[in-house]
Amino acid sequence: MHLTNLIIESLMLQNISLRQHHILQLLLENRVGLSIDALAKVMDISRAAVQQHLVGLEGDGYIKKNALNKTAGRPVVIYGITDKGINYFPKQYAWFSDLILSELRQEMGAEGFKDYMQRLGIRLANSLRSQFEGKNLNDRIEELLLIMANLGFQVTTEIESESSKSVIRANNCIYHDLAQKHIEICAFDLALMSSLLDKEVKQLSCMAKGDCACRFRIQEKQT
Repeated sequence: MHLTNLIIESLMLQNISLRQHHILQLLLENRVGLSIDALAKVMDISRAAVQQHLVGLEGDGYIKKNALNKTAGRPVVIYGITDKGINYFPKQYAWFSDLILSELRQEMGAEGFKDYMQRLGIRLANSLRSQFEGKNLNDRIEELLLIMANLGFQVTTEIESESSKSVIRANNCIYHDLAQKHIEICAFDLALMSSLLDKEVKQLSCMAKGDCACRFRIQEKQT
């Protein structure tokens, strides 16, 4: 696909027009902010058109009014980009994460890297454990689903017909590309869920291995 088409498709997904994209670029380059007049001059459009685009961007939290610049005439509003506006532009987190994970795996070996991911899962679980204290299994599952949803997972629960046990189903993987290269990442999820539920969690399917969803059966710990 042509680069221009990719940009337009991305803008449509974020409900950003090409003009608004240009405004965000200008504000990113001028971090002290710009006035409506300054934006109109650079973009070669009317003040009214600029103001209309600014209203939408401000309403969505991409920009904010920074200050009033007092000139010889009337006060001038200066618009600046917000953190959300900065984060609108593409990042390379996945590339950087892949670089780090590849280096860790090379240094630790496959088993050592898997153990490391398990320890990370347990560490996160320990930081969340207070939210699970005193709750029965069903309530712990609901709390876990909420945490996973906040992380970006699209999750549901179902009952497995063969075993009558609860199964957590994730219809997406928030680090799918990374997991395809580093399958040991799944050990992080398993350790997190097992620690918080105080149950054994068995992975039944995995999107990184080509399945349509990631499914995790909750069962009693084996002695």
